[in-house]
Amino acid sequence: MTAAVTSPVTEPSAATEPSAWPLRRLLPLAAAIVLVPLGLLLAGGGDWPAALTVDLSGPLGSASDWIIDNRDGHPVFLYFFGHISNAVVLSVRGVYLVLLAAGWAGVTAAAGLIAWRLAGVRLALSAVAAFAVCGLLGMWVPTMQTLALMVVAVAASVAVGGLLGLAAGLSDRTFRALRPVLDTMQVLPAFAYLLPVVLVFGIGVPAAVLATVVYAAPPMARLTALGLRDADEGVLEASASLGATGRQRLLTARLPLARKELLLGVNQSIMMALSMAVIASVIGAGGLGDRVYQALASVDVGAALAAGIPIVLLAVVLDRMACGRRGPDGLSGRAGWAVAAVATVAVALAGRFLGRPGWPDAWHVGIAEPVNRAVDWMTAHLYSGVPVIGGTADWAARFTGWVLDPLRGGLQALPWWAVLLLVGALALLVGTWRTALTAVLAMSAIGVLGVWDASLDTLSQVLAAVAVTLVLGFAVAVAAARGPRFERVLRPVLDVCQTMPQFVYLIPVVALFGVGRAPAVAAAVVYALPAVVRITTQGLRGVDPVAMESARSLGATGWQQLRQVQLPLARPALLLAVNQGVVLVLAVVIIGGLVGGGALGYDVVFGLAQGDLATGLVAGAAIVCLGLVLDRVTQPTERRTGAGKGA
Repeated sequence: MTAAVTSPVTEPSAATEPSAWPLRRLLPLAAAIVLVPLGLLLAGGGDWPAALTVDLSGPLGSASDWIIDNRDGHPVFLYFFGHISNAVVLSVRGVYLVLLAAGWAGVTAAAGLIAWRLAGVRLALSAVAAFAVCGLLGMWVPTMQTLALMVVAVAASVAVGGLLGLAAGLSDRTFRALRPVLDTMQVLPAFAYLLPVVLVFGIGVPAAVLATVVYAAPPMARLTALGLRDADEGVLEASASLGATGRQRLLTARLPLARKELLLGVNQSIMMALSMAVIASVIGAGGLGDRVYQALASVDVGAALAAGIPIVLLAVVLDRMACGRRGPDGLSGRAGWAVAAVATVAVALAGRFLGRPGWPDAWHVGIAEPVNRAVDWMTAHLYSGVPVIGGTADWAARFTGWVLDPLRGGLQALPWWAVLLLVGALALLVGTWRTALTAVLAMSAIGVLGVWDASLDTLSQVLAAVAVTLVLGFAVAVAAARGPRFERVLRPVLDVCQTMPQFVYLIPVVALFGVGRAPAVAAAVVYALPAVVRITTQGLRGVDPVAMESARSLGATGWQQLRQVQLPLARPALLLAVNQGVVLVLAVVIIGGLVGGGALGYDVVFGLAQGDLATGLVAGAAIVCLGLVLDRVTQPTERRTGAGKGA
């Protein structure tokens, strides 16, 4: 009985890879024997050698100057990028004008009726309430601006991602070519997408929409390819045996069988598009994100919260609509949609005839002033001087002094070759030589770009945030996996947290901790925690019941069952949780540059704000490289090379 419990964990390494792990442990040691003397000869300190640094500020500055000077006259910009920009502007403006013409009554009715058709009465009422709250908070016009941008960006993301996924799903060669590109794009923080489009399209709506499309299209492409490639072979063979052509098999078999993945791809594209549309306020997207950005810049927490609440409500409603699985009841599908369309038009016309297309000024509830008073009270009473426990400012200062500063100092004091060796060894332990080579080259590129210290500063924040996230996430996940009642209470909280854009998490941490590196880490922890908790909980609850019953029959305590059975058997889920935690933490740590996080995030923000595209592009490239490093050292090779890799 004991062997039955432990064999799922011990047998694979012993049977399938008898010498892999010892070899992987010896190879980094051999590399160290070679690299340590070489590193001591080249440089003994922690800084990256100046001789190995390439100054790109001049070439990048010249390139950006050329692009800016030729934006209005070069044929490439006039006849290609110019047409794209004009199409985006016209599309967003057209959707925005339609929303304004419908008025608050028509838009609210449309949201409720669409939600009713997709998911039922409960979501319909929630949608109506959400849009009403947006109006009550005085954010109706910014909400419509964000919604117009979202409609265009999501439509383009679904179209582009669907076409790429279709090509990858039907062609092995295309799938092999796209997979590394999608892998790379999946781990990049949102900020990394801003500067390239700003360089080509300038500040404004076109750059914001195209950055959103580039950010939101990969999950649609990946999930479409996954659904098409995992289609039931028996059904496809039956369709072929009936004489169906390739196009008929695609339309009548492959796409219907992939419906679940396609809908999930649309859902993920919507969520990522909303997140990016909010972040793109930095480059002129306008709307709710711009209100949050401006409020954070002036540390006006009340105004930021007034714009942040509609973002959260919009995210929750759109997420539930995209996940709707309601079938027609009472009315057929087409008849139901026809009724919804007629009712929307009738309500919109009624609102215009009554002379109130815009949200009435009298129906506003100002929360900025009460929130700012509450923040002032917290500043006076909770920031410091609280007996025994200290205040939030004290916690932030201690975390910075006891954790962040020593960690940053330790990383920056390490010799550069030791950092490369450590990265290669970690990547080799979870992957192959190709994985390790990719990680080492990406880390080396950071040094070549001349942002070694700033990247290690960002890395120290990421490591600290990941450590806190994993400790809290695993503890909460264990409690949720072992307590069904607690898991039911926790589920709606996780649902809401996972739909909130990254920008929103900066608001409460600024209110509690002020600005600095510690608030940036706190926002990253709060953002990454729901994903870690959910993945770990699912992994622990998915452990084979036979193994658990065998452990209980042998008299194992609850702690022994967790340590010796559940955790080992849930290892793939735990590794996935670590990987996702790292990727999500990095995304928010970079955005933390807006609230004093410094390092690479500050360089990107500075480059965008001051028009110093050379500084911003170098920092963006370093962020890309750091994301690749962190992904490679935390993602086992079997996840990247497996046939069914999800988003």
